[in-house]
Amino acid sequence: MRAIPAPGIRFLRSFSRDSWYRGLILVLTFLCYTAFHLSRKPISIVKSELHYNCSSLGSRPNNASNSTTWCDWKPFDQDNYKELFGALDNAFLVAYAIGMYISGIFGERLPLRYYLSGGMLLSGLFTALFGLGYYWNIHQLWYFVFVQILNGLAQTTGWPSVVTCVGNWFGKGKRGLIMGIWNSHTSVGNILGSLIAGIWVSKAWGLSFIVPGIIIAFMGILCFLFLIEYPEDVDCSPPLHHETSSDEKGLEAGHSISDGSLNVSTSSRENIIDMAEHAKDSGEDREAISFIDALKIPGVIEFSFCLLFAKLVSYTFLYWLPLYIVNVARLSAKEAGDMSTLFDVGGIIGGIVAGLISDYTGGRATTCCAMLILAAPMLFLYNYVGQNGLGTSIAMLIICGGLVNGPYALITTAVSADLGTHESLQGNAKALSTVTAIIDGTGSVGAALGPLLAGLISSSGWDNVFYMLISADVLACLLLSRVVFKEIREWCGCYTRKRGSITIF
Repeated sequence: MRAIPAPGIRFLRSFSRDSWYRGLILVLTFLCYTAFHLSRKPISIVKSELHYNCSSLGSRPNNASNSTTWCDWKPFDQDNYKELFGALDNAFLVAYAIGMYISGIFGERLPLRYYLSGGMLLSGLFTALFGLGYYWNIHQLWYFVFVQILNGLAQTTGWPSVVTCVGNWFGKGKRGLIMGIWNSHTSVGNILGSLIAGIWVSKAWGLSFIVPGIIIAFMGILCFLFLIEYPEDVDCSPPLHHETSSDEKGLEAGHSISDGSLNVSTSSRENIIDMAEHAKDSGEDREAISFIDALKIPGVIEFSFCLLFAKLVSYTFLYWLPLYIVNVARLSAKEAGDMSTLFDVGGIIGGIVAGLISDYTGGRATTCCAMLILAAPMLFLYNYVGQNGLGTSIAMLIICGGLVNGPYALITTAVSADLGTHESLQGNAKALSTVTAIIDGTGSVGAALGPLLAGLISSSGWDNVFYMLISADVLACLLLSRVVFKEIREWCGCYTRKRGSITIF
């Protein structure tokens, strides 16, 4: 007769299997969105090649006209090349911001694996088409702007899809820390995109786009083959998306504490899986949540507008920080580019710290608000003393990057997942993609406005640019004041209940 494993052994086997699948989803979605950012970065690297300092190369033999722009790529050889580059940036960012609102609605109604894979294949195509303009000898501005618009729309499939998938697999308990670490894909993608594009930028800049396009298309194929949308699809245990009520705790009677150890009943665990599968099946019969209903979820509007100003600050640094360092610190373009990556390093640390603190305290909004309050004076100090020595510059960039990108990372990941699985939805699973798209779409408006305003204001001095960024941080903090007050009130109520209760052992 075959021996039946003890309940504890069976639980460990199931736990190991669940952990393996969760690790697979975490790594796969990480690589997918790394590829998205990797394909966005080449344009900032290639700009210097499209409009080059031709005098540093001398005159080539067939340059009979002695033109000072003979090495530039038309139409970026004109005096208004900065405005043309701005048109390329805003074509992508505006299309991304507008398309994001629509993307979430489609994401709730289409299979996630098909939607994300298709978006990655299209993004790879449009990224490569930009680079093929080099080999096809295209010099019309409309072509590059049109490709940027299409790419911006295609890339809107990425963020709602990966956040939805991670939110389906990871519950609220450790979501902030897990997503804080996972969100480093943004900085990793930026760094890899810079390195890959830099290999060919001076030889054949077309490959700086074609190779990233191939990479994201390849990741789209892997996504199609291996992405799993729900834990229940592979018989894994679902996560806990909100705090367990006292009635629900009674259902989990299999959990008992004995001699300081935790024994988990296998039958209880199977009951939980059965209930989750029943909820999933009943949820599939419901209609996907509408745009208006998503806005009615408590906190969606506040966090959306907070992200608008937080992302405004983050993307201003993304597009203008190297130029600021060149002008203020008098470093070369390469040195300034290398120095600016420290801001991304700080962003990785800030995202992890924000997630860890918000998990421990349970206050997402309070964590964001505290970091935004600290960011405002740090930005002021960086502008005035940040270039007083190499050590000071490194420390200030890392600190500013952490405080600026920490709230941005927390809102776009853990907060979006929390709101998309809010208990007010009563188990309706078809909300996470729409909520994520609304929040990130509103933030993308700020991402488009920030670099544009910085370009207009910088002509009057960099001090005014930093005053704009500080004002944006303060506004972002004020927009969360109602949610912060609610969290503090809940903490006070919880503390009062604990003081008035008697614990029975």
